[in-house]
Formats: sequence, structure tokens, C-alpha cells
Amino acid sequence: MTTTVQAIVVDCADAARSAAFWAAALGRTVDGDATEEFASIGIDGQPGELTWMFTKVPEPKSGKNRIHLDLCSSSPSADIDRLVALGATRVNDFDEDGIQWTTLTDPEGNEFDLVTQEPN
Repeated sequence: MTTTVQAIVVDCADAARSAAFWAAALGRTVDGDATEEFASIGIDGQPGELTWMFTKVPEPKSGKNRIHLDLCSSSPSADIDRLVALGATRVNDFDEDGIQWTTLTDPEGNEFDLVTQEPN
């Protein structure tokens, strides 16, 4: 038996707003039936593309994420500026053992990292 990831599901206060942020961040589009209660990216997606679903929940986020996303970039400065312009907040920069990344939060406060991709 094999298990695979079907989707990333994000709890949020406004599903359409969260989906819009992540779609723009990832260069994708929000599926056409987005509402404040539920929105998705790629629900009828192409093979190999991960589906994202956003669901409205009544309680606000509290505490640090137990799982977070790592995005990879070969142009971290430009991508950080782009993500911040989309609504992300820059939290901190790190450089450990030659690996560099920046922690940001999405408009709902969910942490994610932008990791500097090493040139080939």
C-alpha cells in the first residue's frame, strides 16, 4: 500500500483571500468557485501539481505552526520583496552551515520559509 499527499489544507479566516495570496505566490490561479468559506488551487489539477484547499474556521491561529512550507528561490531578494508586496510579513533571516533562508508569514500568520537555492 502506498500513501501520497492529496492536498495541502489551510485553515483560515478568509479562504478566498488566503487562496489569492498563495496562488499569486506560487504563480498559479485560484479555482473559479472561491468564497470566504472555501477556496482551492488546482482541485482538478494537472498530474504532479499539488492541490491546495483553504477552509474558513472560527478560531484564529495561535502559536507556531507545527508544519511549515519551504519555498525555494534562486533570486531570494526579489522573491521576498514580491511576497511582501503580496501581503507576507518578513520575520527573520537565517544562515546556518551555509544554508540561507528567510522566515515569513502569510496574511493569516502562517509561517513559511524561503530557502536560497544554490546555483548548479
